[in-house]
Amino acid sequence: MGAIAAAQLSEPVAGLGEGPLWDERIGRLRMVDLLRGDVLTLDENGAAERTHVGKIASVIRPRTIGGYVVGIEHGIAALSEDLEPTGEQVLAFESGNLRMNDGGCDPQGRFYVGSMSYGETGGAGTLYRFDTDAFSTGGPAAPVFSPVSVSNGIQWSADGSKVFFNDTPTRRVAVFDFDAGDGTLHDQRTFVSLPDDCAGSPDGMAIDAEDGIWIALWGGSAVHRYDSSGQLSAVIELPASKITCPTFGGDDWTQLYITSANINVSHDDEPAAGAVFVAEPGIAGPAPYAFAG
Repeated sequence: MGAIAAAQLSEPVAGLGEGPLWDERIGRLRMVDLLRGDVLTLDENGAAERTHVGKIASVIRPRTIGGYVVGIEHGIAALSEDLEPTGEQVLAFESGNLRMNDGGCDPQGRFYVGSMSYGETGGAGTLYRFDTDAFSTGGPAAPVFSPVSVSNGIQWSADGSKVFFNDTPTRRVAVFDFDAGDGTLHDQRTFVSLPDDCAGSPDGMAIDAEDGIWIALWGGSAVHRYDSSGQLSAVIELPASKITCPTFGGDDWTQLYITSANINVSHDDEPAAGAVFVAEPGIAGPAPYAFAG
């Protein structure tokens, strides 16, 4: 695939753009502005409609029964079709030093969201699993992996047997064996280690139809694709340094949408920081799994 060009879809719309989702029910891209606690819905021209949902909004996914589930500061919450909070919440912890970060759903419809400390203290976070009865029973959230420093980018292989996961400061992509029966992760090993001459660290992740993983490089101004053997096969260079997360979307799932951040970035130096970008990588990705709770 080699080098792939990207276009700027939107103006800078987010301080910390994260958790993008192509919502096929409305044919539009949704994402979060994490530290502002907002869900953004972009139209075809990149104009963003902003809905405030709480102190933190870390990742959004659809629910199979309708509406959405969103990562909030200390757990997850349910939203209606109109993105209004329904009052359903499940908390994983109460510490004021921690917040939720990135996440995603497994093929069985369970929701995984990882925590981190506000100060990015090493090893302070945990990857949690919210089972499909979480809202009806009130939880609890199940810790599935720790310690984690900055939990990011979780995706499942096409056959559902493996989980790819980023703990950003490690500068590597980990892979686990996945037990579909109980939602546990086993036998962690390294899938990709970023070389010393690669700028940035792995943030959010998308996976394509060939089990190639697309890694946003926080501080690296790029998205890298690694094929199913872990070899670098494509690079998308971008005019912003803090690239946060890619996701596949569009009517045929062949467009790659990419979010970014403008935290501690000068607008004069990076006028596109905080914008959303879009590329056509020449391969499709699967629709994201929905939360079955």
